[in-house]
Amino acid sequence: MRFSPTSQPAWLLSLALAAFAVQTDDYIIIGVLPAISETVQLPEATTGQLVTVYSLTYALAAPIWALLPLRIPRRRALCGTLTVFGAANFAVLLVDSYDALLVLRVVAALAAALVLPTALAAASAEAPPQHQGRYLATVMTGLTGAVLLGVPAGTWIGAILDWRATFVFAGFLGIAALLLLARTLPQEEAHTIDERKTLADMVRPLLNGAVTAILVVTALAVAGNLAFQTYIAPFLSGLSGVSPMVLAALLVCCGIGGLLGTRASGRLIDKYAPGLVFALVSLVFCAAMVAFAVLWIVRPIPVMLTAVLLTIWSAAAWAVPPSIQSMMLARTGTEAASQAMAVHSSSVYIGAALGGLVGGGAYSVGLGLVPAAAAGLALLALAIMLPAMRSRIAGPAEQSDGGGGLRRT
Repeated sequence: MRFSPTSQPAWLLSLALAAFAVQTDDYIIIGVLPAISETVQLPEATTGQLVTVYSLTYALAAPIWALLPLRIPRRRALCGTLTVFGAANFAVLLVDSYDALLVLRVVAALAAALVLPTALAAASAEAPPQHQGRYLATVMTGLTGAVLLGVPAGTWIGAILDWRATFVFAGFLGIAALLLLARTLPQEEAHTIDERKTLADMVRPLLNGAVTAILVVTALAVAGNLAFQTYIAPFLSGLSGVSPMVLAALLVCCGIGGLLGTRASGRLIDKYAPGLVFALVSLVFCAAMVAFAVLWIVRPIPVMLTAVLLTIWSAAAWAVPPSIQSMMLARTGTEAASQAMAVHSSSVYIGAALGGLVGGGAYSVGLGLVPAAAAGLALLALAIMLPAMRSRIAGPAEQSDGGGGLRRT
């Protein structure tokens, strides 16, 4: 079942909604952390580990799910895991202890670890020829939309009602995606599910130097972004003296920039080599970070200039993932798409943890060093990717032959 590349098929929008739901659920707890701490009578440093546990569970579970020879069609897998995801969030209404919350976060993360890679793999498999980048970017728009709309909405709901209502909101998002997917996502063709595949067959496309390089690049690129993003509030306060209300407006600018960057990246990937797009947006990211580092020296800086730079930074940061995903799929092939996207998702969470550590280390020396550290990580990612680009792992007309090699189409 194929659709015109100029349209946005309903099943593609449902995949974006699924991504929106799991990404919102990942970050939504940050806005209600004080209220949770008060309920469970633990310090925020302890309840904050609910976020860490979610991320670690996701990072470990995503590749395990993908490599298990379950042979379940994508639509059935997505509907099943979104059901579990919604139930785990609704069940928060029934608990009031930290341990119970911890268990529910693990369950939600186990489900999310299958949802997002499967959604990206489905978008890749169903994309019309030469429009894979645009379809992947549409799913990624769900992630940027979560930062722009989902997390603020969840925080607002928690403030108006109760922190538990925030999780119920995430659960409803998951169920909405489930209902839309059940009605719109095309059934996989019979020949796409190979009952004779062994674990070795599923792992083999991932066992090569190019895939390893892409995973390392992913972790470093994400680390560069998160090194800055984690400490964006104190940095902007020191740079332009922004108040919490102004910070909220600046974060909206970041979200808008991210949406524009994601969409632009998808269109560029369909016209040019993903490796070239990655190099371009990485350089823009580095330029924005260097500009922030230099401006820190001559602070205070007008808020308007800060808003412009933040929008550019966010657009470049969110333009990176579709290009890396396209390179990953070009190397592993569509038959290993689920495995590739799962392993790739794990590297994203590893990068997020690394970014927090590097950013925190830079902050301890001097807050103005945070954007410089972010730029350094991004440049390192680009330096690792350059040899892979020269070896032609990611041309727009190249696809894997399923056995680790490339063929021209």
